[in-house]
Amino acid sequence: MLVVMKAQATQEEIQAVCEHIEQLGFRAHPLPGAQRTAIGITGNQGEVDRGNLEALSGVAEVIRVSKAYKLASRDVKEEDTVIRFAGIGNHPDAAIGGRNLAIIAGPCSVESREQAFAIAELVAASGAQFFRGGAYKPRTSPYAFQGLGVEALRIMAEVRERFGLRIVTEAIDNETLDLVAEWADVVQIGARNMQNFSLLKRAGQLRKPVLIKRGLSATLEEFLMSAEYVMSEGNYQVILCERGVRTFADHTRNTLDLSIIPAVRRVSHLPILVDPSHGTGKRDSVLPMARAAVASGADGIMVEVHDHPEKALSDGPQSIYPGQFAVMMDELEKIAPVVGRNLPRGIRIGAGAA
Repeated sequence: MLVVMKAQATQEEIQAVCEHIEQLGFRAHPLPGAQRTAIGITGNQGEVDRGNLEALSGVAEVIRVSKAYKLASRDVKEEDTVIRFAGIGNHPDAAIGGRNLAIIAGPCSVESREQAFAIAELVAASGAQFFRGGAYKPRTSPYAFQGLGVEALRIMAEVRERFGLRIVTEAIDNETLDLVAEWADVVQIGARNMQNFSLLKRAGQLRKPVLIKRGLSATLEEFLMSAEYVMSEGNYQVILCERGVRTFADHTRNTLDLSIIPAVRRVSHLPILVDPSHGTGKRDSVLPMARAAVASGADGIMVEVHDHPEKALSDGPQSIYPGQFAVMMDELEKIAPVVGRNLPRGIRIGAGAA
């Protein structure tokens, strides 16, 4: 169910409706919009008595939401969700969603302080606003590099302070979730954990943005239901990320499904990014797919960059060189206005601008 408040409803009236919903034994989710506030209701197994709710002061109407994903649906919130990040030092504010494209770049894994700083300086110089780097790596092989753990989190915190880049990194279980939330700006839930419902619920109890990568064979509804798990716990700062699905194709690591971008934008208000690195697994495919992702309506790009990918401890073949990243940024800057977007490149400075 969805309670739509009148445009002129006061904060006191909104709060009173939320308290009434809670008294009924349900959970209220107020979602402010540009013109109105909508209050989603979860926890109800059947129809909620509309009459009592419609009689409350400030209520315009009560409607039924037919989709399984209620809070992620445009039925609940028509306007696109924009997740904002305050500026760091002399570096400007950033956002994921809205007119500006978000660019997240960095190595698959943080391998050392020197490596992380070298890559961060280069991607910041080209205009990235976010730095990605793995601290905990869920690898197919138990013998592969598993990440530096807390040491990597500390290194990325230094990267944030030095270059003004917000940090995006993955939590792989409940134990690492709290650590990642303490150090990072965005908590990533990887493809293998997209349907780890206990982890999603714990992430929903955070008050920090959560980026969910699409599972290897997830449908659109399953993808949005994962977001719903986070939102149902009260965390509405959710970002989706398409990173390819597993098909019969063997010319790429995965099949990057760009058709899900307009599909998500049609039914959900949540921002959606594209990861062409994992989506293709091929360095020479990353730039073409990044261009196509922006053209298809993605809210940003998440890409792996390494200064020496031939020596990378993980995902070297899909990591682009810093020079290729700079070319990608120039290309996206030209494509963005064609689809009504802008690529903010901020203060493009190097290590000397602490």
